[in-house]
Amino acid sequence: MQDLGGLVFNNIIRKPRIIVIIGSTATGKSALAVEIAKKISAEIISADSRQVYKGLNIGTGKITKKEMRGIPHHLLDVVSPKKTFTASDFKKEAGEVMEEILKRGRIPIIVGGTGFYIDTLLGNISLPEVAPNENLRQKLEKFPTEKLFEKLKKIDPGRAENIDRYNRPRLIRAIEVAQALDKVPKTTKTKHLYDISYIGLTAENSALKERVDKRLTQRIKAGMIAEVRKLHKQGLSWKRMEELGLEYRYLSRYLREKISKEEMAELLGREIYRYAKRQKTWFKRNKRIRWFEAFNNDDLKNAIMLASRFVHSRI
Repeated sequence: MQDLGGLVFNNIIRKPRIIVIIGSTATGKSALAVEIAKKISAEIISADSRQVYKGLNIGTGKITKKEMRGIPHHLLDVVSPKKTFTASDFKKEAGEVMEEILKRGRIPIIVGGTGFYIDTLLGNISLPEVAPNENLRQKLEKFPTEKLFEKLKKIDPGRAENIDRYNRPRLIRAIEVAQALDKVPKTTKTKHLYDISYIGLTAENSALKERVDKRLTQRIKAGMIAEVRKLHKQGLSWKRMEELGLEYRYLSRYLREKISKEEMAELLGREIYRYAKRQKTWFKRNKRIRWFEAFNNDDLKNAIMLASRFVHSRI
């Protein structure tokens, strides 16, 4: 076993400590992670399935250099959006970064809303090794996207809850895995190598919807449409933007004049809110999460204190 930075107190080996900050989109996870990192000598690992892509900045709500406030951030801008980055890729790369951070004597803070990535990285989900099945893929490519989603719901309803129902490559891969195993991947009870503190940010649905809408308006004003136009000029296809989902799907439809600007904003706001609710459903399965109100300053201070106590306690 590799040395992951465990410490010894009174002849007891203490597992390396890791903080995980999760929650729905627009709840302020990145800002909280920076506040905590400033207090505990930490580095941040992004767990966002689209922020790994270069150039997808405003559309994904990617943290800016100014907002990082000098805290090192990892797993941002690691691959071209023309390529596909999978949960398996994330597990490998984030796992390596996590070990490097621990070896430097610092605390990794994993922050993001892609629950499938986080659970895969930390061993809460067993990610099976299934080789590509080209014959099956060719057959599935003939299905409309809606039929692919319905098929996945029948054979793996749990995965269907957290997947982008319009992302054909992910739908096909999920079906491929479930059929190869003749069963769906199960939650595991792996003996964890780490001592993990889960901090969750939550909000009432009405407050969350208001924040989603406000944030969307801000990003449109900040140049989100121009970002998508630029990405297309640089060679990112409309088809790929459809696969990338949410902002890139609806902004690309607007730029192709399939919908009006008003329709784009309305549809996108609705889909982001639906996605946020799916994230809440996914995270509720984890009973180890300590929940805090995202838009309550006193609760956020309590979250910071919890993280500090977790890191500095000797047991």
